[in-house]
Amino acid sequence: MLRALELARGGKGWVEPNPLVGAVIVKKGKIIGEGFHEFFGGPHAEPRAIKDAGKGCKGATLYVNLEPCAHFGKTPPCTEAIIKAGIKEVVAAVEDPHPLVKGKGFSALEAAGIEVRCGLLRCEARRLNAPYFKLRTRGEPFFIGKWAMTLDGKIATREGDSRWISSPQARQYVHKLRGEMDAIMVGIGTVLTDDPELTARPVHTGGARSAAGRKPPLRRIVVDSRARLPLDSRLVKTAAETPVILATTEKAPREALKKLSRKGLEIIEVKSRYRRVDLKALAQRLGEMELTNVIIEGGGELLASAFSASLVDRVIVFVAPKIFGGRRAKTAVEGKGIAKVMEALPIKYTQFFPIGEDIVIEGEVLAVR
Repeated sequence: MLRALELARGGKGWVEPNPLVGAVIVKKGKIIGEGFHEFFGGPHAEPRAIKDAGKGCKGATLYVNLEPCAHFGKTPPCTEAIIKAGIKEVVAAVEDPHPLVKGKGFSALEAAGIEVRCGLLRCEARRLNAPYFKLRTRGEPFFIGKWAMTLDGKIATREGDSRWISSPQARQYVHKLRGEMDAIMVGIGTVLTDDPELTARPVHTGGARSAAGRKPPLRRIVVDSRARLPLDSRLVKTAAETPVILATTEKAPREALKKLSRKGLEIIEVKSRYRRVDLKALAQRLGEMELTNVIIEGGGELLASAFSASLVDRVIVFVAPKIFGGRRAKTAVEGKGIAKVMEALPIKYTQFFPIGEDIVIEGEVLAVR
């Protein structure tokens, strides 16, 4: 099952909104076939592993990190392939929460006389596919809060200069992260200050995956309640190449929205909350678009609002060995803040690793939902 989870990770950034799935076929104590879901619309993990194992499947055991599907989608049901191959036992990590699959895959296998066991490495499997589970159970994308800061917690100097806090190696890693996302989200303040392009430059692997492309394409989201996004900004100028979504409210001037729409931007209007975009309402709209992973890259007010709305599921923080100082220098998470230490959001399952001169801290946000 550990091997199945390892294989499944190979589909990250390519299979969304589908889940990450890996499959391993074992017979007489030896692995005879492996496979994983490589890209959206492509073969699923189980048929790939069956093809790899060939005729040896008869009487073998299949290990898979998610319940096999039993319905026709872009590919035939995996349960049919498993039954036809003569697999005698299926060991799965966790049930699929998708209403078209939930419990039906196991039932189809058991009806065909195949022994089914579920629960092996359940927690690890749920963590791997946390974005998929959130989308299917709550109808919202999985949000990652990401920022780079100095040792004293600053994301810019007192004059707003932030290029570059992190090392070239860290910035390269950020492009890899962006390449695995469905969308990058920023606030209008960040756009007005930095005029970012928010592109991703992941390394292409070639072959069938490059031909298929990512699904869905990377989107850039600007949270802008009053439609202040400049027409001459780099985001607007490149909207025809990489999609831009303007998340706004009923308070935005109609004429400004018309001009941005004519430039090719997609306008999403949600209700306002305290004169700002209601992020919970926006999350539901993005979920309806089947966006699975969204990375929030600032600024401090947007991140504060996202944490306040209990939207952020994971944080990725780059800490650079630098000191800025300055009471007016911006910090990563602004807003009102908490009053008591005991009110702090706990971060669990953390990992730390060096990259260039920086340290990366990743962890899960355990907020009260």
